[in-house]
Amino acid sequence: MTQKRGNPNWGKPDVDSARNSGPTSFEEIVRKLHLSPADYKYSIQLKEWVQKNKEQKYVPLDLLRAWDFEVKGDS
Repeated sequence: MTQKRGNPNWGKPDVDSARNSGPTSFEEIVRKLHLSPADYKYSIQLKEWVQKNKEQKYVPLDLLRAWDFEVKGDS
C-alpha cells in the first residue's frame, strides 16, 4: 500500500492558534494603565498611544470614532 504524501490538514484553520495567542498590544497597554473600558475614552495616555500606533496595532473602532480619528473604510 502506498503512503499518502503531504499534510492532510493543509488549508484547514488552526483551531488551537486562537487559544495560544496572547493579549493584543491594545490589551497590554490598557492593563498597564489600569483602565476599564469606561475609562478608555478619557485617558490621555491611551489616546497618545493610539495616535502613534493606530495604523500598526489593533484599536477598537468605537474608540477611534469616539476620538474622531480617521477610520479606513468610513466615508
